[in-house]
Amino acid sequence: MKYILNTNKNSFQKDFIKVLNSKRQQSEINKSIVFKIINNVKKNGDKALIQYSKKFDNILLNKKNIKISNNEINSVVKKLDPKIKKAINLAFKRIKNFHKKQINNSFKFKDNLGNELGYKYTPINKIGIYIPGGKASYPSTVIMNSIPAIVAGVKNICAVVPTPNNELNAGVIYAAKVCGIKKIFRVGGAQAIAALAYGTESIEKVDKIVGPGNIFVAAAKKEVFGQVGIDMIAGPSEITVVAGPENNPSWTAVDLLSQAEHDELSQSILVTKSSTFAKKVELEIKKIINSLPRKKIAQKSINNFGGIIVCKNDSEIINIVNQIAPEHLEIKVKNCDILEKKIINAGSIFLGDYSPEAIGDYIAGPNHVLPTSGTARFSSGLSVADFYKKTSIIKCSRSGIKKIGQPAADLANYEGLQAHALSIMKRINN
Repeated sequence: MKYILNTNKNSFQKDFIKVLNSKRQQSEINKSIVFKIINNVKKNGDKALIQYSKKFDNILLNKKNIKISNNEINSVVKKLDPKIKKAINLAFKRIKNFHKKQINNSFKFKDNLGNELGYKYTPINKIGIYIPGGKASYPSTVIMNSIPAIVAGVKNICAVVPTPNNELNAGVIYAAKVCGIKKIFRVGGAQAIAALAYGTESIEKVDKIVGPGNIFVAAAKKEVFGQVGIDMIAGPSEITVVAGPENNPSWTAVDLLSQAEHDELSQSILVTKSSTFAKKVELEIKKIINSLPRKKIAQKSINNFGGIIVCKNDSEIINIVNQIAPEHLEIKVKNCDILEKKIINAGSIFLGDYSPEAIGDYIAGPNHVLPTSGTARFSSGLSVADFYKKTSIIKCSRSGIKKIGQPAADLANYEGLQAHALSIMKRINN
């Protein structure tokens, strides 16, 4: 662990802010590269996608094979382990059932003046899902991004996935098939985001882009926002674990490593009241990390951004967690339910010894697309609501506008908008 902080030290707050900023400042890239890629795709369409696929993914695309064919889909799906198919099917069922509870219903009502007011929920027409395919491929990403859209009623869902060396991931393709995605394109990176935002000869322009990616993908999503909607600008994964002597140090260590293995820029932080427990967890991390296939990634993450914070009391723990505003928060101590009620900034919270963050990544039910880099202070995880457009409806009665029109006209005149006022007064005086 690079950072071991104790709230007893006078420099704690300064050092703590340094810990938080250490990861967040690493996400900056040369945006001109992304801007150039977007403009090239915008101008040259498929030709640019073919160029970048050869350069970055070592594959030869043409207009006929940008879209993955049904024959390829069926062929690769046959190779998937039945055990993984069964797991994907169960995940789809559980996650869909959870998201069904998020459905919003349109409503209308009449106020006491006879005016009819309402709110209409309409699903977005077309969405594009970005599925990472570089350092790892994630069937869970397909499920988590598709299901809220499906439940909301989105009719047109397509996906883009990088396929380095033209290798298709059977789990990703099967998950897409289970989710009913009929158009999957073998492109990735900033160029794929540009294709979804502006359209090419092969890829239709969408209304909203969702799904995680590397810093180039995140920068591209930020650049095209406004032209299309996006889910969020997500950074590398992160976890904060609140634990103490009553918890198993080995379990705690592996929970921290579960995020460290995602990315060299991931951040794992232990918050505890026990220095002794902190040392035990640190020793367990050193033991376990050597057995991980992604040891090098996890080691860099822990060495550069991992941290342990030793607090005096629960009040300090609550304050620190709310400052971190972590993507994932595990509260494993005995009074976890009491602490949880006082946490206002977290993407997703996991309570008790038997709720590791990993269960939420795959099969529990809630969405794993969550705000990172402290943005849980003002944003939420992906949900059905992200795939609705909300439209207000106003139908004033003749008597109703006569009752509320004058105050509205007064406000319009106060703001210097006389035509606004006049449009109301003509109806009042009619």
